[in-house]
Order: sequence, then structure tokens, then C-alpha cells
Amino acid sequence: MEFSTKVLHGKSVRRFQDGATLPPISQVSAFSYESAEELEKVFANRAPGFAYTRIGNPTVDAFEKRVCELEGGLAATACSSGMAAITAALLNILQSGDEVIASSGLFGGTIDLFGDLEVYGIETKYVTHVNVSEIKPLITDKTKVIFGELIGNPGLDVMDISSVAELAHANRIPLIVDATTATPYLINPIQYGADIVIHSSSKYMNGNGNSISGIIVDGGKFQWDFDKYPVLRKYKRFGNFAFSARLRNDIWRNMGGCLSPLNAYLNLIGLETLALRMQKICDNAFAIAKALEHIDGVSVNYPGLESNPYYSLVQRQFGGKGGGIVTLRVGSKERAYKLMNSLQYALNATNIGDTKTLVIHPASTIYIHSSEEQKRNAGVYDDTIRVSVGIEDSKDLIEDFTQAINQLN
Repeated sequence: MEFSTKVLHGKSVRRFQDGATLPPISQVSAFSYESAEELEKVFANRAPGFAYTRIGNPTVDAFEKRVCELEGGLAATACSSGMAAITAALLNILQSGDEVIASSGLFGGTIDLFGDLEVYGIETKYVTHVNVSEIKPLITDKTKVIFGELIGNPGLDVMDISSVAELAHANRIPLIVDATTATPYLINPIQYGADIVIHSSSKYMNGNGNSISGIIVDGGKFQWDFDKYPVLRKYKRFGNFAFSARLRNDIWRNMGGCLSPLNAYLNLIGLETLALRMQKICDNAFAIAKALEHIDGVSVNYPGLESNPYYSLVQRQFGGKGGGIVTLRVGSKERAYKLMNSLQYALNATNIGDTKTLVIHPASTIYIHSSEEQKRNAGVYDDTIRVSVGIEDSKDLIEDFTQAINQLN
């Protein structure tokens, strides 16, 4: 099946109660059983079923299965937010003394998280770009994870997954990727060698800006060395499911970062139109970037432009689609604010992946806690504007941005 057909008719899509075309919202805290013996079996994982929504819920389960199938993974675990998903995925295999190699151009919240992990003895070494030449010299016996975003937010660097995965696997290290900005519509990272795929499903998967959520997809192909990753040793008997088995039964379960049934339901609705929205968003983003790239006083960054250094990689990995984010530099913070305030359609908001076009000034918002060096490494300057392109008519968006730029002169 092609992508849109799989979303609607894949193996994870089944007939629901009373012929419903979507799963019911199981908005309950706990599930009752006829006997204490039955409930014991469910808690002990000796029988299928749900006991308590923090550790499992039918609506959330339906969302997990749908995303897992779209990504071609072995198992998926939904979380209360994208940041909760990143945190749980990392802590599931890391312990004090371990090291992570990550891009310095990550989303500001992820950089803040890596700073928090230092208190627990987990150090992060940063590379300007997640590529073989920069990562290789930093690998040591302590390196336990290579982490990066497929399309950086907001720097828009693009990871060459295959080459990075090959390096990681040669050193028996898993590659964990944040694929939020790419979505499974553009690429399935597991097919290119990624081991764990994370999404902030609040963004493009949901698509309507109405719920916060995240999800972890386990590719199930990484050959875990249980001496190198002793926290997984207890789950060795689960084979390819070792990562997800510990995640479900220890870290994710005990930290309590579960997804609410209602938000899972809203995400399922959003998923059904993901292909339509992403195609329109990518088309719009390219049209805007193309229209603005030669305007004096404006610098445009978009991976889908032929002038962009990642153009050939975008063609190879994403079928020529450069994603839904465009960044602009206009000379100063004052000019950036003036442009943003002059827009008629774009909303000044922090989300990405909404149906509506959103703009934000990253330096004063999502990177407000970052150092000047961290901002530069992330492609964030005082005059940077991040544009999360929506599904409006591209002609209207181009006219709107053009008139706002003209007001700068």
C-alpha cells in the first residue's frame, strides 16, 4: 500500500466497536476484570489487556500501532509530549558516565534537556553537523548514543541517515533520530538505518495544534550488547524487543509520561490527512522560499532550494520535498519584529506543523535560555524568523510576506 492508503486501511486499522471507523475514546483511569486472577495476569504480562491508563489504554494503543506501521517499526510507545519521548528514549539506555554525541543545532528544548542530564553524569558532546567526519573523532568507549534531527529546527541542516547509521553501527552504537520535521510521509528513517525514531506528534502528525504528545518508534533491528548497555540486561530474553520491553515496563511506565486518550484520538484524526497536509505544506514552503530568495535585504534558508547545500540530499532522502519550515534573516531584531507584526495571515506562535502558517523569533523565545554560541550553532540570530508554513493558498502567503518585507524599506 502507498502511504495514504496505509494510513486508512493498513494492518493497524481494524473494525472498532459498533462499526465505528475510529476507536472509541477510552477516557478512564482503570479497567475492571471479573476476577482478581485475571487482573493479576494482566499486570504480570501473562495475558493481554489494560489495567491502568498510565501503563496502557486502548485509544493510545491504536495510535501507537498506527504510527508504528507507518514508520515500519517493531513497537511504539506514546508519551505526553515530544520532550517526554526524547527523555524516556535516552534514559532507557543511558546511565551515569555515558556520553551522547548530538548536533549543536538541535531544538532549544532538547539542548536544555542535555544540559539537565549532566547533573546525572551523562555528558553530551556536540558536533556542528551530524555527519561522519565530525562524529568519528568524538567516539569513545563511553559513547552510547548518536542523536540528531533529520531536518534541524530551526537551522534546517539535513542528516545523511545512511552514512551516520553505518558509522554508529560499526561502533555498536544506536542512532536515535528526531524525525518530527520530516514525518513518515517524507521518509522512514528505519529503512535508512536509524534504530529509534522519535516524533513530537503535537506537530505535523496532529496537524491542528490541539494536543501535546510524542511517540517513540523502536526499529527492532539494533543488536544490543548487554554488557555495553547493562540497564537492558534484564530484558535480554525479549530479543529484538529488549529496548521497548524495558521502556514499557520501567522508564516510561515509572516516569508517568503517558499520553491522554483524548489526545491520542485527536492525533489519529490528524494522521488520516497527514499526506494531504504535508504535500501542500511542502509545496507552499518551496513556493515561498523561491519567491523570496532574490529579494534584497532578505536571506532565505530552505533545504529544497537548488542554492541550498542540502539540495541533493533532499532529493535523495525526501523525494525532493524540503519540509515545511523556512527561515528568514532580515538584518536586525527590529526588522524581524516589524516584518512579523506586518503579516496579515501568519500567526505569531511557537508551534510548527499547524494547518495555519506560524512565525516566531527564535532568539527571544524558544532559544531564550541558550548561550550565544548555542544560538549560532543552531542557526539562530537576532534577525532570524522561523516560518512554519501552513496549508493556505501559496499566492496569498507570498503576497503577505512580500508586502511585509516591503514595509521594511
